Amino acid sequence: MKKSPFRRCLAALLAGASLALAPWIAGAQPAAGDKPIRMVVPLAAGSTVDAVARAIGPSFGKATGHPVVVENIVGAGGIPGTTQIVKSPKDGLTVGMISSNHVINPGIYKTVPYDSLKDITPIAVIATVPLVLVAHPSVPAKNVKELIALAKAKPGTLNYGSAGNGSTLHLAGELLVSEAGIEMKHVPYRGTGPLVTDLIGGQVQLGFVSVSQVAAQVKAGALRALAVSTPTRSAALPDVPTLAEAGVPRYSFDAWIALIGPAGLPKNVIEAYSGAMKTALASPEAQNAIAGQGLMVLDTGPDAAPAFFQSELAKHQKLVKQSGATLD
Repeated sequence: MKKSPFRRCLAALLAGASLALAPWIAGAQPAAGDKPIRMVVPLAAGSTVDAVARAIGPSFGKATGHPVVVENIVGAGGIPGTTQIVKSPKDGLTVGMISSNHVINPGIYKTVPYDSLKDITPIAVIATVPLVLVAHPSVPAKNVKELIALAKAKPGTLNYGSAGNGSTLHLAGELLVSEAGIEMKHVPYRGTGPLVTDLIGGQVQLGFVSVSQVAAQVKAGALRALAVSTPTRSAALPDVPTLAEAGVPRYSFDAWIALIGPAGLPKNVIEAYSGAMKTALASPEAQNAIAGQGLMVLDTGPDAAPAFFQSELAKHQKLVKQSGATLD
């Protein structure tokens, strides 16, 4: 019996839909030339996160079969950009390359228009950003134990700078103050550039900064590296001990970079993108960018990433509360 025109049309539509969905259902990748993936970076162009996104983007795009377009949406600690990520369609065509600011913002800003856990799909935690505690050469302490002794002998006379109230660099300093049982004055700056300039000039005495931003100054003797914040030493400064080695045994702190999507991404999209990220991270472009930024690669996929986010949120919220920092 012949099909009616309506049934023939319906059958054709269903067949077309099945073909369009088949690559995702089967776990394969869409064909090249499909719609681009919009990779939102909620931080400024030239930042560490932006550099990693742009280095990884081409290889990630090749692995997924979609071209990748990196888009910077700046302001308010990354909140505007992240808002666009969480409100995007759940089709995998919008993802976000975010930093640990994501778990700081709920404690420091009075209002955040999304839930930092419930409104995202963690895909991969890509890398950590080791920080180094540096001092201007005029500070008499040559190591962390001497610094702690000096701070205890003269409470509140030492100061440390950061990239701003509630920034990762501020919280790294706050954790040191807490774990070492010392008092130091916090000096917030508007970004890392001015902080590094004043550290070199001696206008501020101490500060945590990403290893890549001050490794050259440390090697030139313009700054003294006392310790790195991570549990393991940095390959860029192999002779600098960790804070745990240097006398603060429970200290461990780093910034990090992660790939997320909006909540509710289909499981096969998550798995495809997780695999694509592993491939991208092995590319020469990504390897060069990671080495150049002094990063440490993590292999935290979608199964372990949610627990990582929960743990980091709890840790950072405790530090924000302890610091008393707030922003409108």
